[in-house]
Amino acid sequence: MTPLPPGSVVGVIVTRHRADLLVDSLTAMAKQTHPIAHLVVVDNGPDQPARDAVEACDLPTTWLPSWHNLGGAGGFALGMLHALALGADWVFLGDDDGHAGDETALATLMDLAVRRDLAAVSPVVADKSDPDRLAFPLRRGLTWHRTRTALLAGDGDPELLPGIASFFNGALFRASTLDVIGVPDLRLFVRGDEVEIHRRMVRSGLPFGTALRATYLHPYGSDEFKPMLGGRLHAQDPGDSVKRYYTYRNRGYLMSQPGMRRIGLLEIPRFAWYFLVTRRDPRAFRDWLRLLNQGRAERFHRAP
Repeated sequence: MTPLPPGSVVGVIVTRHRADLLVDSLTAMAKQTHPIAHLVVVDNGPDQPARDAVEACDLPTTWLPSWHNLGGAGGFALGMLHALALGADWVFLGDDDGHAGDETALATLMDLAVRRDLAAVSPVVADKSDPDRLAFPLRRGLTWHRTRTALLAGDGDPELLPGIASFFNGALFRASTLDVIGVPDLRLFVRGDEVEIHRRMVRSGLPFGTALRATYLHPYGSDEFKPMLGGRLHAQDPGDSVKRYYTYRNRGYLMSQPGMRRIGLLEIPRFAWYFLVTRRDPRAFRDWLRLLNQGRAERFHRAP
């Protein structure tokens, strides 16, 4: 294996049993106006392999099957390490159910990262079915926004939202940044792994943010956030039991880590209100507490 030329970008995508969706992500990668030197696809479900889709991509590719399901966290860790081993100077992360909003997304990220000396930069993540709607709410100053129009109309820097980023949906990292913050923690499997990387970025002091002129399209993901107190506060409450397990357990771990403990002090009263007052479900609150404490104790067993 010969190293890639200086300045090379390596794309990394993690997939599992979604080859039909993966095709759109691969196609968007291949169409980027800024060249991608190599693409690494970590396949967590080789029993239903995505190899044909990967090999049909119009880019130099590596298909990395894993018979042990590494989850999103382990999959991105493996893919990012492989990209570094190839000699990448930049690592561009994508998802199998999302893709760049247009052919210039990577070029926009690269231009902003170079001009403003950013360690990492992500695009605005918009809803696939309604590109003006944000896939996840995004805060600018003290205001939470749910549309791109409102986000772009906000006061402040017209091209960068500093200190906030969505890292697993189209983010661009310098290789040197990964030397400082590391790669995702396999133990988190899914849920919270992106928040944990964000926590490390903040604590590193490295400059990063969201490029307001670049987009990444992703299925709408805000339905899990349930309003309370007239919408002034929200609580994340996934409908799927497996997602709840990883969300609550991993949140317990995250809230016990340096840089997040102040936020963690608000978790119990907020979720107590949500489960006991809004939902009137004491049993769900007990389950939430049990999983929260399991995470704090770093008992990272897979979901039953």
